[in-house]
Amino acid sequence: MGIQVIEKEEIKVVGISWTGTYAEVSTIPSLFNKMESRLQEIPYQSKEPVLIAPFHSRETEFTYYVTTPVDKLDAIPEGMVGFTIPSKNYVYTTHKGTPEEVENTYLRLFNWMKEYGYEQDHHALSLEVYQEEHKHQNATGDLHFEIYLPVKTYKE
Repeated sequence: MGIQVIEKEEIKVVGISWTGTYAEVSTIPSLFNKMESRLQEIPYQSKEPVLIAPFHSRETEFTYYVTTPVDKLDAIPEGMVGFTIPSKNYVYTTHKGTPEEVENTYLRLFNWMKEYGYEQDHHALSLEVYQEEHKHQNATGDLHFEIYLPVKTYKE
């Protein structure tokens, strides 16, 4: 699992949102199905074949979005949200494995950040990016997606 720091450019997204406790994390796969069934409702989709899942983590709950990139934030379908994710530096890696192993991938990222002096920016959204080419294997539980954790400036 290679880990690196990269800068992602600003991106506009439209999709669905869900807020729940960590104990309710099993709800998340159904959000992807719901989003897939509503993709055709979203105008101005970019040509990039991905689903982007930004999320806010809090101590007792989190908000998880399943979105698609768009060229402009006009005509957002009812029951959906649209917003801009600003340009940001992220610690990045790819998760490959079972859903049960996702937590370990995040722990490795957090440990790497600590070792190299990076601090997570808790005011910014973390991102999971799901490429269309991995859609079938993700549906079968053999997960393959990118993780981006927002970081503050490197501490000397």
